[in-house]
Amino acid sequence: MPDSKRFLHPEAIKRIARLDLRARHIVEGFLSGMHRSPYFGQSVEFLQHREYVPGDDLRHVDWKVWARQDRLYVKQFEEDTNLRCTMVVDVSKSMQYGNGDLNKYEYAATIASSLSYLVLQQQDAVGCITFDEKVRMRIPIRSKRNHIHSIIESLNVETPKDKTDVYEVLRAITETVPRRGMIVLVSDLLGDVDGIMKGLKLLRQRGHDVLVFHVMDDDEIDFEFNGPMRFDGLESEDFLNCNPRALREGYLEALHQFLDNVRRQCAQNVVDYALIRTSDPLDAVLAKYLSSRMSVRH
Repeated sequence: MPDSKRFLHPEAIKRIARLDLRARHIVEGFLSGMHRSPYFGQSVEFLQHREYVPGDDLRHVDWKVWARQDRLYVKQFEEDTNLRCTMVVDVSKSMQYGNGDLNKYEYAATIASSLSYLVLQQQDAVGCITFDEKVRMRIPIRSKRNHIHSIIESLNVETPKDKTDVYEVLRAITETVPRRGMIVLVSDLLGDVDGIMKGLKLLRQRGHDVLVFHVMDDDEIDFEFNGPMRFDGLESEDFLNCNPRALREGYLEALHQFLDNVRRQCAQNVVDYALIRTSDPLDAVLAKYLSSRMSVRH
């Protein structure tokens, strides 16, 4: 891990207006303190079975074969070093909310561009999909270093709009990204949670490695509003005039149930999940998360 004093807080990141320079600055900053190995690991393809011998990793035992034949076999895999990664970025209206230096969409776009830059630095391939109710822009998967400019452009021109339908978008991705790879979803996950998880499960069933960066503003997590306020729906015309202090306890209880549900279902579907505040230093978040993936894979 790099020195925590070097981490950039959102106000410093905000001053780097161009998304490409921001991504490069963030990635090169925390890479300087990490070992240069495959940060996302490598994609693998199933090769064959062989009979279990003492000392084999039990995680590779095929329990379905054991149930049928009452004999232990382990799965063998063939490494495919050409990782194929797709960034899937939510550009719906709810992502426009933000009371700090970066709103949720600006933060999400910085995550996606930084990870794309990192994948290309790793000499692997990356693409990008932006969505709201449907796919809005699709940048194909490429491995050339200058491909980052196409991804940055897609993130720069998109502005948050319309409602979210994550399930339909993820279902479409399962049909259009046939090869196994990594899918990185960056979203506030505001919508039908069961539908979202159904979509993530579809991706896992197709053999994809799935990561979720759940981006939320401090206001949404802490709900520390005071005095009479009007809350306007970003994805509807509904509004509410109220005393937020009277609603805080009930809101936080509902929020915690929502987050617990998301975490539980991600764990059940073997989906990597990280809840991120837009006030968190983004390079610190990425460094911590990637370090944890490296420690699991090595």
